[in-house]
Amino acid sequence: MSRIGRRPIPVPAKVNITRQDQHVTVKGPRGELSLTMVDAMNLVEENGILTVERKDESRTSRQLHGLTRTLVANMVTGVTTGFSKPMQIAGIGYRLQVQGNKLQITAGFSHPVEVELPTGITVEIEAKPGPIAGTRNQQGFNFAVKGIDKQLVGDVAAEIRALRPPEPYKGKGIRYQGERIILKAGKSGKK
Repeated sequence: MSRIGRRPIPVPAKVNITRQDQHVTVKGPRGELSLTMVDAMNLVEENGILTVERKDESRTSRQLHGLTRTLVANMVTGVTTGFSKPMQIAGIGYRLQVQGNKLQITAGFSHPVEVELPTGITVEIEAKPGPIAGTRNQQGFNFAVKGIDKQLVGDVAAEIRALRPPEPYKGKGIRYQGERIILKAGKSGKK
């Protein structure tokens, strides 16, 4: 039996969960998320605690038990507290700017790159640059991608990082906060 799938999901008082067949909708103070569960799963709510149960012991339903429980738990967490992915941009002249629902990135290209932010995703940028750990004396900005859908937050963060991944010589580029970049020594001069 799945250890993750058996765990109960506590539901805060301000969260409302509605089920219609296999379609689950979670409403909370930050918004609303929905999920269509597999037919082999059943959601049971008792005294403010949700549990995910499987209807049979087939291989597929055992595989999906923990996944379904995690998806429902992430929905409850998302509508109450939300998710955040902290990131950093480092390099001379590298900067970010939020304009409405677009993120404008200047990262060493001949032109600024615009990223369209999906509905429900925001980007918060720190006001002043500071030193970035793991680089060779690089100054940069810390920023965070925030939203209620964990998968969407991760997808947008990965899309932003893919525009200018950190390079291995000076560490310039866009990275996740705390990401370890192994810097190469580079060329040595003639003696």
